[in-house]
Amino acid sequence: MPYRYDLVTGKNGFWENTDPAALAAQYGTPLYVYNERILRERCREMRELVSYPNFHVNYSAKANTNLTILRIAREEGLYVDAMSLGEITVEEAAGFDAKHIFFISNNVSREEMAQVIHKGIYVGVDSVSQLEMFGQLCPGGKVCVRLNTGVGAGHSAAVVTGGHETKFGIDPDQYDDMKRTADKYGLHLTGINQHIGSQFMTSDDFLEGTRRLLEVCMQYPELEMIDLGGGLGIPYHKADGEGRLDLAALGKALDKMFRDFAAAYGREVEFKLEPGRYVVAECCVLLGRVHDTKTVYENRFAGTDLGFNVLVRPVMYGSWHDVEIYRADGDDTGIRQVVSVVGNICESGDYLVTKRELPEILEGDLIGVMDAGAYGYSMSSNYNCRLRPAEVLITTNGEVKLIRRRDRLEDLLAGFETC
Repeated sequence: MPYRYDLVTGKNGFWENTDPAALAAQYGTPLYVYNERILRERCREMRELVSYPNFHVNYSAKANTNLTILRIAREEGLYVDAMSLGEITVEEAAGFDAKHIFFISNNVSREEMAQVIHKGIYVGVDSVSQLEMFGQLCPGGKVCVRLNTGVGAGHSAAVVTGGHETKFGIDPDQYDDMKRTADKYGLHLTGINQHIGSQFMTSDDFLEGTRRLLEVCMQYPELEMIDLGGGLGIPYHKADGEGRLDLAALGKALDKMFRDFAAAYGREVEFKLEPGRYVVAECCVLLGRVHDTKTVYENRFAGTDLGFNVLVRPVMYGSWHDVEIYRADGDDTGIRQVVSVVGNICESGDYLVTKRELPEILEGDLIGVMDAGAYGYSMSSNYNCRLRPAEVLITTNGEVKLIRRRDRLEDLLAGFETC
């Protein structure tokens, strides 16, 4: 069995009946590896979060749009969100029908909105301007509006989607304009949603945002659905013993809020939650290979095939991912070094890990990047004309299945037209 640094995957049984060396030998690297058991566990935790009867989880597909992942989420009873016609196309291919898809628009074109409306998919609009567009295209229709009540939260400013410094939502100063626009086209405001941000590990901000939203919702008599957004965090620092978000406490608080609102509103409405990261992040390890080690002045580097075209989160957000080191032909050398793990992209910012103390890394070692299932492959690219990796699934019966093939060189030429 290969040497494993910090044993995160050893503790949760991630590899089941296989191991990283065998997978890398068969499928190459980089390689996204998913564990079906862990994915289904996270789906069920979300689905069972509250006892309020009219509660549904909308998986935020932007986190991971692999068809197999989407099909498993659907099998577990989750609904789905979409941010584009492209996501809708993939979701339909995964078996979701129109009534289980919620389109959350953001600065979309008239043509895109018209196509979504034609499909019979419920639409959420992000501004008074887009509400006007919806009204012109679907007078008398049902619509959801995204409100910004002033609460924002998240691990990085780049993922805060509520509050005063974000592009998202309709703020209180525009509520009157929103109502006038809806009346102008005979629209029925049957849904309200919000999203305050991402990766919060305590529920205080989320509950405060929910409280404010529900206060506003009391002003709208036609509501059928209230979408609270998502952003539930996962412990990225598992090797250091970071604790989990207290789902039991969050669920208990939400349950009370839902029931109190229904009693005051005079009837039950549907409540939705939009977890993306929480559903898929922890079911995935990204495997890469070390191809080079060197010291530049006083700085030690381990050079891998895990460029930011494969996983952009550390570069874009400064995100932390625990890493494990797998060595097929030996144990830990006993040496620890402060090392930066970098990729093969011709950019000075191509860092996966920056100056972290790790066991000595040798050429030929495998690197396992923990919790890579959310915003990993879905944000990957062909920058530097690098090929996007394959994805495999370790099924609940221990089999390994290829669920997306690796890019081929000819794929880089597929979109070009001859002059």
